[in-house]
Amino acid sequence: MNSVGEACTELKREYDQCFNRWFAEKFLKGENAGDPCVQLFKRYQLCVQKAIKEKDIPIEGLEFMGPSKGKAENSS
Repeated sequence: MNSVGEACTELKREYDQCFNRWFAEKFLKGENAGDPCVQLFKRYQLCVQKAIKEKDIPIEGLEFMGPSKGKAENSS
């Protein structure tokens, strides 16, 4: 599946491959010390946010997920 922004599709592919490899080879085997794909996700997320802004896609009221979302809510 392509990304919302054509320029982001390759970043999405890279992140998907990284995540799927980590999930299958580490996480499912109990090795969940961390997600090595966080930086790829952040680069992809920034690309998508830029594409959304450039295409004037309305996002009001939507909640976004990401590596730090749960941590911020749980730390209070």
